[in-house]
Amino acid sequence: MSTIKEIWGKAILPTTSSLQNAITKLEEIGIKIIMIVGADGAFEGTVCDGDIRRGLLKGLQLSSSVKNVMHSNALVVPPDMDKEMVLQLMSANKIQQIPIVDKQYQIVGLHLWDELSAPTQRKNPMIIMAGGKGVRLRPHTESCPKPMLEIGNKPMLQHIIERAKKEGFSDFIISIHYLGEIIEKYFGNGEKLGVSIIYLKEDAPLGTAGALSMLDKSIDMPLVVTNGDVITDISYGSILDFHLRQNAAATMAVRVHEWQHPYGIVETKGLEIVGFDEKPVTKNYINAGVYVLDPSCISLLKDDEACDMPVLFQKVQKNSKRVLAYPMHEPWLDVGRPEDLKIVRDSTN
Repeated sequence: MSTIKEIWGKAILPTTSSLQNAITKLEEIGIKIIMIVGADGAFEGTVCDGDIRRGLLKGLQLSSSVKNVMHSNALVVPPDMDKEMVLQLMSANKIQQIPIVDKQYQIVGLHLWDELSAPTQRKNPMIIMAGGKGVRLRPHTESCPKPMLEIGNKPMLQHIIERAKKEGFSDFIISIHYLGEIIEKYFGNGEKLGVSIIYLKEDAPLGTAGALSMLDKSIDMPLVVTNGDVITDISYGSILDFHLRQNAAATMAVRVHEWQHPYGIVETKGLEIVGFDEKPVTKNYINAGVYVLDPSCISLLKDDEACDMPVLFQKVQKNSKRVLAYPMHEPWLDVGRPEDLKIVRDSTN
């Protein structure tokens, strides 16, 4: 069966075409949209079967020009727009197709809802760092590892795995240390969730990145890494696609954090007061605990040596490799304190 990537080029007609030409083309391609181009090949609009029907009801003839029914202000997107954003545009505008055009308005592809909404099968391993002791969450974590704390009657870790599975990820690696046997007993090899799970067992705490040194050195594709206590609606597939498009060595999801100063700020120059700022708000990007790493980054780690992710990113930078931030806007919570756990549990009730 042909895919949209193979047939979108057949869905193009010139502005000189008739309604009959458009009907014939729609029947031929079966994707419910025709893209119209001018003499220079530049995109000018779209036509669907509903447009043709409405035109005929208004008295147009089969020999009439497609320009009479064409949507000249049709929504288009650039080639580098990520899948999630395209889906959001489709949903907001209640449309099933969006042409892809370059800077010269030449058609380079076509997005269809049915294909975009189907999960892409991802061969990239997804690593979940779940070895921490969760000291700040005591007494909840005295006999339960933090990633196994329940939210909506299932462990946080299961929420992460199931969300990633919906995006096509199936190969998971879980780093465990504190009460790791509880995690391993619950998930096993992942069969009950329809995924594959293997474990990296830390003999001593190795930080948020150190356990990656135990990975199989034969891995030859980017790795998606997340902390086991981060509950978020981020698209793991989108950050991976961003990383690949940008040819990055390491990508970190970041999030805007706002903090309002509790006092009015007095600006001075020497002894002179030169201004006031009443309880200013400071905005900064913070580490959201989700990453994509090229396998070459793992070679910068030493076996059995603790290392946190920001330190690894600094090592990558010092090796003159590209390190990028992926600004995220999706709901996010680092479940590190009892009040965070209460917030996320309340939100699922």
